[in-house]
Amino acid sequence: MGVSVERLQGSALTDALDALAALRITVFADFPYLYDGDAGYEREYLREFALEPGSVLIAATDGERIVGAATASPMAGQKAEFRRPFEERGHDIARLFYFGESVLLPAYRGQGIGHTFFDLREEAARVAGATHACFCAVVRAEDDPRRPAAYHPLDDFWRGRGYEKASGLTTVFDWKTHDSADEIPHAMQFWIGAL
Repeated sequence: MGVSVERLQGSALTDALDALAALRITVFADFPYLYDGDAGYEREYLREFALEPGSVLIAATDGERIVGAATASPMAGQKAEFRRPFEERGHDIARLFYFGESVLLPAYRGQGIGHTFFDLREEAARVAGATHACFCAVVRAEDDPRRPAAYHPLDDFWRGRGYEKASGLTTVFDWKTHDSADEIPHAMQFWIGAL
């Protein structure tokens, strides 16, 4: 049958929230995020996202199963932790789109789905009047002992899409990892690209 990628809206989006929450927990459990996810938190996070005007959710499905997802929405609607670094440096957040997660099960990687996720989110951002898009990624040390030998960061993929690390634009977000009893702060580096 193959994988199909489409934008979810309305009841299709709402109906997919539990599957999307489970997908985020599964994918973000791996390095570099090492996220020890909570289904209740995930459902609430995604519900909030779905209610935000201008939000875009792209899903990759294999038959009835959601195997990947990507989100985007206007930066003006994001939490203060994400807006603040841009506001402090005088960026016009009304012209900026924030790309949230892009998660895909390992068996489906390397097939161009990640590019499709970016294509569809960039298209939505342009339609909304954005001139730039950004996202952030967790910062891990090169010698982090939890880093698998086969791990390859996505920096080259992102640069190939026209994004660069935004110097000085970082934030901190807390979450629990599999080796922490409580939520701990994680440095996040923003990347930005012109649309």
